[in-house]
Amino acid sequence: MTDGRGFEPVGRETRWEGRVIAAGVAHYRHADGAVVARDKVWHPGAVGILAIDERHVWLTRQPREVAGLTASLEIPAGKLDVPGEAPQAAARRELDEEIGKAAAEWREIAAFYTSPGFTDERVILYLARELSDSTGEASGEEDERIEIDPWPLERLDEAILESEDAKTGIALLWLARARLRGELE
Repeated sequence: MTDGRGFEPVGRETRWEGRVIAAGVAHYRHADGAVVARDKVWHPGAVGILAIDERHVWLTRQPREVAGLTASLEIPAGKLDVPGEAPQAAARRELDEEIGKAAAEWREIAAFYTSPGFTDERVILYLARELSDSTGEASGEEDERIEIDPWPLERLDEAILESEDAKTGIALLWLARARLRGELE
């Protein structure tokens, strides 16, 4: 089949389309000829930024109304929703918008699908170091309510336990492992 994995997409029915996502049914043909239908949420993808300096990992707190969270502890992040914008450029923009920082050093550290059973949302995580104040000021989107929370690195385990956000959990666990191995010196 076309993608080498034993199936190919053969159609889709979009049943709902919003500002960020679309939802519907996708159809796939397997190598044996069987066609299956899967509920699917189409998502443009996102970036997450693990911004660290010598003493802090820079986190945010914001309400996540859909999940019922009043102050979700998260890494700065955002959707890949600007046409033609490269993922790292989106990460730079989001770091500036959410916490008012710029970084001289950037490195992609991971990429993952958030829930591949029903969505194609893929998050790319970046490590951002050598932080400085950006020329703009943290603004976020019009309806965002973001608090900046520079979290002390010596309390990293507490942040891992407190955050209920998957991308943040992955990023902070990566950071804890990297620090244990001395990979960030």
